[in-house]
Amino acid sequence: MGTPLLVQNAGEVSLSGTWTLVSLMASDQDPRRALASLGQVQGWNLLGVERLDSAAAVLLWRTWGRRWPERLEISPTLRATLERVADLPPESPAVRDYRDSLVGRVGRLTLSILRNMLGLVELYGRLVLDLFFLCRHPRDIPWKEFSANLYKAGAQALPVSALVGFLIGITISYLSALQLKTYGADLFIVNILGISIIRELGPVLVAVLVAGRSGSAMTAQIGVMRVTEEIDALSTLGVSRTIRVVLPKVAALTVAMPLLVVWSSASALLGGALAAFWQLDFSFTYFFSMLPKAVPIANLWIGLAKGAVFGFLIALLACQFGLHVRPNTESLSMRTTASVVTAITLVIIVDAVFAIFTRNLGMPS
Repeated sequence: MGTPLLVQNAGEVSLSGTWTLVSLMASDQDPRRALASLGQVQGWNLLGVERLDSAAAVLLWRTWGRRWPERLEISPTLRATLERVADLPPESPAVRDYRDSLVGRVGRLTLSILRNMLGLVELYGRLVLDLFFLCRHPRDIPWKEFSANLYKAGAQALPVSALVGFLIGITISYLSALQLKTYGADLFIVNILGISIIRELGPVLVAVLVAGRSGSAMTAQIGVMRVTEEIDALSTLGVSRTIRVVLPKVAALTVAMPLLVVWSSASALLGGALAAFWQLDFSFTYFFSMLPKAVPIANLWIGLAKGAVFGFLIALLACQFGLHVRPNTESLSMRTTASVVTAITLVIIVDAVFAIFTRNLGMPS
């Protein structure tokens, strides 16, 4: 195999040797750089070239400016190789890669949000159709799956929700008592604790806890079923995955959340009453006897409604992200994290919407 050689004499370039990709890469003189540095050339002599492959032909064609030179001495075999290269369509202009730019990141985020919203609407539609089916076939209602999810998402969450609610109640009551005592408004501690906990903090606090605890568990469970192909096995057996997997989780968390809100709010009020007793010397009897007068019953219904809506959204999001887990562990961890973050963000947004539409309800006159 001859080494590719390039000689320029009196405006003419003579090529000899073997001009292939392998020989060009192995050559000590780097003929590619020599071709790129050529000046004005009147003719080309390729009669000494023993072999010419497509890579070298493309290099020559680009050196010629994608047109045939005025004077060319070449064998018919090599000319046929160059003609095949000349017949190739022109290269398309380079497209700027926007993936790492701000516009690209915003675009990908927007498309991801739209896809998730469309997936949620689709999953919600399936659940509605499944409910109509179960109304006509009550024997197919998955009571065991519903009770199991109700126990996991509700009963097992009672200790942690009570502890967190109790500590939050103590903290809010302690900090509020310090400020109220300064202005001589000690009696309003009941109003502050009652409205803030029953109407706002109770539902939101429980929603954040449930999203991090039960929501992540639901996403991980369904994701593992996707990885192990159990979801596909259900479809193969003719079993609806939404009836057996998704619907029990959504229904159980929707039922459990209002109960958890009441439980956590009661624990927070107990902690607040304890802190008020320490700081302001309010008895428990006075605190809880003033609570119904300071907090209208409408606030309790608003808190329960928030709990039901939050539970439904958290479970729906968890199932949606779990069903879209790809069969690998990296996708499982990413979807679980995205499920928790999205659920907490959506809970805060929905809570703001509730605050706007219920701003005139349940406020003491």
